[in-house]
Amino acid sequence: MNKKVTYRTVKYQGEAELIEKKSRFIGHARPVKTEEEALLFISDMRAKFYDATHNVYAYILQENNIARFSDDGEPGGTAGMPTLEVLKKENVTDCVVVVTRYFGGTLLGAGGLVRAYSKAAKMGLDDAEIVEKTYCYGVEMTAGYELLGKLRYIVENGGHILDDILYNEDITIKAYIKYDSLERFKKEVTEASLGKTEVKITGEMYV
Repeated sequence: MNKKVTYRTVKYQGEAELIEKKSRFIGHARPVKTEEEALLFISDMRAKFYDATHNVYAYILQENNIARFSDDGEPGGTAGMPTLEVLKKENVTDCVVVVTRYFGGTLLGAGGLVRAYSKAAKMGLDDAEIVEKTYCYGVEMTAGYELLGKLRYIVENGGHILDDILYNEDITIKAYIKYDSLERFKKEVTEASLGKTEVKITGEMYV
């Protein structure tokens, strides 16, 4: 498998605001999978905040190991790179950050700009909620009701994720099993059910 077993990203789109010497900085963060999605979000932010002084951005993608940034008119090294460094420091990927600035009339200096853009980027990330995603197999198991307790215990106490339980003539348990734990999980299910329950793989995904 070429994919990472785990990676950190943001859960949803976030926004946070910082005022620094009358300049208004708005940090936006959003999960993305492709460079096309990242550029579309940047374009949307520029359209929404068309009257802003600057719309600085940075993004990191697993796809082709891409990392890009733009100062959008701010002095070189004071805006885009600090924003990118926040993503790197937080070990966040598949994420785009746009920091919008409305100039307040007072120059912040190079150090002040670095601090303001870094802080606004971090606030945007925090609002979007940084999460860790794990590459998992989706599985289904069908068994008699007498095995419900045992199978549920194996799922919930093995560091896996219980998705759903369907109650029909038999029970069907749906779960997400971590990529590197599948064989151990299968063995535990086989032992608990005395070989009566099969673990069927329904897909692969990050959860």
